Amino acid sequence: MLRVGSKVACMACRNLVPTRTGVKFRIPLQKLHPLYRAIHHRYYGNTNSQRPPHRTAARYFTSMSRLPMRPPKPGSGGRGYQQKRNFWVGRLVARLLKLRYILLGSAVGGGYTAKKTYEEWKDMLPDFSEYNWVIPDFVWELSEQIDLDKLAKALPEMEEIAKLLPDFDKIGENFTFIKSLLSSETSGEPPLKATDASTAASQDDKQYKKSSDKERVDQLQEDLLRTQLKYQRMLERLEKENKELRKVVLQKDDKGIHQRKVKKSLIDLYSEVLDILSDYDANYNTQDHLPRVIVVGDQSAGKTSVLEMIAQARIFPRGSGEMMTRSPVKVTLSEGPHHVALFKDSGREFDLTKEEDLAALRHEIELRMRKSVKEGQTVSCETISLSVKGPGIQRMVLVDLPGVISTVTTGMALDTKETIFSISKAYMQNPNAIILCIQDGSVDAERSIVTDLVSQMDPHGKRTIFVLTKVDLAEKNLASPNRIQQIVEGKLFPMKALGYFAVVTGKGSSGESIDSIKDYEEDFFQNSRLLRDGMLKAHQVTTKNLSLAVSDCFWKMVRESVEQQADVFKASRFNLETEWKNNYPRLRELDRNELYEKAKNEILDEVISLSQVTPQHWEAILQKKLWERVSTHVIENIYLPAAQTMDSGTFNTTVDIKLKQWTDKQLPHKALEVAWETLQEEFARFMAEYKGKDQDDIFDKLKEAVKDESIKRHKWNERAMDSLRVIQHNALEDRSITDKPQWDAAIQFMEQTLQSRLKDTEAVIKDMVGPDWKERWMNWKNRTADQHIRNETKTELERLLKLHDEHTAYLANDEVTTVRKNLEGRAVEVDPVLIKDTWHQLYRRHFLQKALSHCNLCKRGFYYYQRHFVDSELECNDVVLFWRIQRMLVITANTLRQQLTNTEVRRLEKNVKEVLEDFGEDTEKKSQLITGRRVQLAEDLKKVREIQEKLEAFIEALHKEK
Repeated sequence: MLRVGSKVACMACRNLVPTRTGVKFRIPLQKLHPLYRAIHHRYYGNTNSQRPPHRTAARYFTSMSRLPMRPPKPGSGGRGYQQKRNFWVGRLVARLLKLRYILLGSAVGGGYTAKKTYEEWKDMLPDFSEYNWVIPDFVWELSEQIDLDKLAKALPEMEEIAKLLPDFDKIGENFTFIKSLLSSETSGEPPLKATDASTAASQDDKQYKKSSDKERVDQLQEDLLRTQLKYQRMLERLEKENKELRKVVLQKDDKGIHQRKVKKSLIDLYSEVLDILSDYDANYNTQDHLPRVIVVGDQSAGKTSVLEMIAQARIFPRGSGEMMTRSPVKVTLSEGPHHVALFKDSGREFDLTKEEDLAALRHEIELRMRKSVKEGQTVSCETISLSVKGPGIQRMVLVDLPGVISTVTTGMALDTKETIFSISKAYMQNPNAIILCIQDGSVDAERSIVTDLVSQMDPHGKRTIFVLTKVDLAEKNLASPNRIQQIVEGKLFPMKALGYFAVVTGKGSSGESIDSIKDYEEDFFQNSRLLRDGMLKAHQVTTKNLSLAVSDCFWKMVRESVEQQADVFKASRFNLETEWKNNYPRLRELDRNELYEKAKNEILDEVISLSQVTPQHWEAILQKKLWERVSTHVIENIYLPAAQTMDSGTFNTTVDIKLKQWTDKQLPHKALEVAWETLQEEFARFMAEYKGKDQDDIFDKLKEAVKDESIKRHKWNERAMDSLRVIQHNALEDRSITDKPQWDAAIQFMEQTLQSRLKDTEAVIKDMVGPDWKERWMNWKNRTADQHIRNETKTELERLLKLHDEHTAYLANDEVTTVRKNLEGRAVEVDPVLIKDTWHQLYRRHFLQKALSHCNLCKRGFYYYQRHFVDSELECNDVVLFWRIQRMLVITANTLRQQLTNTEVRRLEKNVKEVLEDFGEDTEKKSQLITGRRVQLAEDLKKVREIQEKLEAFIEALHKEK
């Protein structure tokens, strides 16, 4: 059989079978293998027999190993032997054909074994996912746009790198020599020669002196240090080139090459959570256990300088020996294309590459610090939030605290020392806070205060990093450099730490730049005997190594604790929501700002309601209040003096003069006062009415404060006074009563006024003389001695009035003497002043009674007035006076109403809006005016939800970065 493509054909009968390629095969029977011929002859006879179906032939061939073995017939002879041999050969061929399956299985098994071995080898490799942040995600998106040829040309050639590499054979010989030297010193034998040290068997060159050996060791140490510095410079050059490349990539992404929305960085998300927590509880709630890097140290120990070196900019105000850090400053460091700084609550970016922007930033920080300090205090616990971005900056969040002091000096508050200690402890008691302890290396270690404080808060040193500053001064001043070694090895102080670092932050000049400080620090440690003699390790020096170590520790702490803190806030949210559902099931969760907006809308609705007051209501209120304000002046200073002259001509002249004086000096001002008071009362009335319409009583304090402040700010338009004066003067000049209703209205107005005055006068007289006989008998009351004297005087003066009904308003001196003598005759001693006071009230009552009787007579006098008849009994000049007063009141009320509705109500509404806007921007004011457990609970719910959402977004981004 022959398999061509997917078909099997019988080759014994030379059948034509088409292949997949269209090629046909024709093979003669004689050229086939004997096996095929035997099979064909056994089942089908000779070649001329009918050809079988190829399917049958194929099925037979594929199951050849299972063919039945027929025994040879007797007498068959050679034919039976040939068949037996042919079947043995067939079985052999079948066995050999099985080898392909064995080979195929071996290939598959070998491939699987190789794959499993590769996976095991791959699992043994370290996890580099922690360092994905070195190259942001969008860099891979830009990979196609970066010119790789230019990048390859920018990298150093292999020959240059080979030149920088040391001679490893020479180093091996040197280290072998050092090893042999040390072993010979300990054993007392001479050292081995460096060139023959590799054999370790030659003993020919052991005649070197110890002095030459020591020089050789020093030379080897110098070579080693020189090689290390050469490596360091190469790494710095590569880092600089990498920094420039990253800056270019970030700038391209910043310009929006991909036209996508830029997401917030991981550190920015984390910083937002810390800002919310800072606003949530200014006293630093102990439940806030999110990691921060807390920078603490003695005053002037170099805390700010270390932070500036990490931020790569001189961003903080500086002073010589005085306290500059007066409040905690939270600095969020992140990477960005430009070196800029900005505050959390401000949109201005400070370019840290420009000196004028740096000076402006330092000035702004100083102003914010001084503003946060309350009167009478030196430091503040209020946190200032600042973000710094730039190429190559390590991502972390640092909090710079005020320096710890030992003594309160002049000008400081008495509790400054305790306040700084409490602020430092509040931040350090966070179990996930990383403590960056700064120690001044230029002063005696025994004078340090902060080390004891740090030891109390972190006794095991699990989250403390110790930094020794001003090492250059320490090396110069200390007689024993081993003391520095003891400090950085943690053997001098009782405190423990995760790591110890030694840094140099400049020469002490405030004008030094960051680059110059870095160069000075590098030069110092290159030439320092501390590093050369092995007292300091290479990884323990420079602020760059410090920032890398702090950043690694910070992110490790974040990854270990952030999910636990998210669970804490989740539980807190559940508790708060449960409390709200139990106490306020039918109320929406409105925080203070939302409640303020609701109250603001209600107050504005109440102000708008003032414009809906009807003109009749305004005028009635204004007329009534204005008359109450001026009635006393009209009666006492105008009407009574004029009416007591008993002459119509004198009456009119006196009235005109007094009305003119009153209009020029007092009346317009009194009218404006009345209008302003009316507007206030109506405003308060509407607010009280709204309060009764199912309004929330939580807004009462706010509404009262808004009303008082709006009224305080409102000033009446003074130009209205001049026009009002003219209107009132013209109204009082008019004397023509045109119709009977006006006459009757004036008489009624006069009658009501006189009756009210008469009633008041009788009440005064009653108080003067005391209770009458009926009250004395019924209520068991007695008169006082003064009341008895006044009662006797009253009786004597009433006799005088009966005798002289037309008596004038004043008693003559002889009449006073007569009354006094009459009273002395009844054994009553009386003072002349008392007689005159009593006479004034009695005459006033007598005059008002006569005026009321005359008012009744004038009710029928309009006819005579209209025709100008002169009749002494019906001469009603007083009625005309009251008509003039009444008309002036009506016109004034109308004028004031127009001014109120057209101008003052709108101005008051404007003032209310301004007050509401000012209150809305004052967080402290809102906290004072909108209070209660309901408000605080809603505030806590909002903050906890916001914190939880921010934390979940941060955790999601953190997992993606992993």
